[in-house]
Amino acid sequence: MNPPVFDIDPVAFKIDPYPVYHQMRNKAPICFVPQLGAILLTRRDDIFTCEKDIEIFSSEQPGGLMTVLMGENMMRKDGEAHMRERRMIFPTVSPKTVANTWKEQFELAADTILLGLIDRSEFDLVRDYAMPLSGEALKLVTGLTHVSAQAMNQWSQAMIDGIANYAGNPQIEAACHEATLGIDQAVSQRMEEVSKKPDTSLLSVLLQAGLDEAGVRANVKLAISGGQNEQRDALAGAVYAMLAHPNQLEIVTAGNASWMQVFDEYCRWMAPIGMSPRRIAKAGCYKGITLQPEQRAFLMFGAANRDEACFDQPDVFDVQRDTSKSIAFGAGPHFCAGAWISRCLVAGVGLPKLFEGFSDLRLAEGAEPRFEGWAFRGLPNLQVQTGRSG
Repeated sequence: MNPPVFDIDPVAFKIDPYPVYHQMRNKAPICFVPQLGAILLTRRDDIFTCEKDIEIFSSEQPGGLMTVLMGENMMRKDGEAHMRERRMIFPTVSPKTVANTWKEQFELAADTILLGLIDRSEFDLVRDYAMPLSGEALKLVTGLTHVSAQAMNQWSQAMIDGIANYAGNPQIEAACHEATLGIDQAVSQRMEEVSKKPDTSLLSVLLQAGLDEAGVRANVKLAISGGQNEQRDALAGAVYAMLAHPNQLEIVTAGNASWMQVFDEYCRWMAPIGMSPRRIAKAGCYKGITLQPEQRAFLMFGAANRDEACFDQPDVFDVQRDTSKSIAFGAGPHFCAGAWISRCLVAGVGLPKLFEGFSDLRLAEGAEPRFEGWAFRGLPNLQVQTGRSG
């Protein structure tokens, strides 16, 4: 049979998709949403299974927004083509490199940013800490050390808006093109230097590995599109979650849960990357649903991570929860290559340094933080206060 049709209100869905996810999981866990032009999979175990079936659920999307706007990167390849480029970037993202190279540099960046906030009684956690820290980290990891953290943030936001622009807004598309042009220029400015003096940055290792220039540029754009917003939103969101749930913060400060558990639970509870698109590559059938070639399918990680079949009280933020079934970073061959970097920056550096420096941190009086987005989800701003108030 064809997948059942499930209509959504796009505006309400962007504000808070979770009530809709609940309805989908219970009424139509595999459904076609006309407003998105795609088949949505919303149950965790279905996604866990289908993401590995690359013969039907293919990442190769020649006409997809990411490929059109950013170039053909490893995220839009399957099989050996994907693994080849994944192996190329490993020297940048490996646990060993993260521990021996990036962590110390991330700590220096965090210390510098926090030093500028130490006398502030109130600040925007997103603008003044999460954004610059993720931007500085991404400058190091990509090798584009001559650009600003603000540029990284603007480029990332423009690209993720562009690749989620399923409504075809021309202004969003134009902003995305402007961002990719800026990245191309930045890459050109650094290529000669990193070729002469190789390092562990993404730009350098891809050039050393012999990847063609188009592939180098596309994969640097991929790293910026996900590496900035995911880490920014995970860091700011996890801070909000702790401040909004003081009992959970007490568990951590008492040593009964780690910052890594905070990170893992936050990414389950409010997945920064809420979905991953696939192209139906050939006719197939899954759980009685007929799949036709060239249909578009969305693997809804945000919905999967609140699946009642896998998580008890899934809407509750609980740092001591078993998150082993979370698929916030994916579940198949496209498991996020930058996961170790994200874990290090947010759980290993960003969260502990912030709460060590501001033990009296709290949400600003009257602040009403509002998350937004479903393909990518985060806080646009987060006003916080310290004991220096008044």
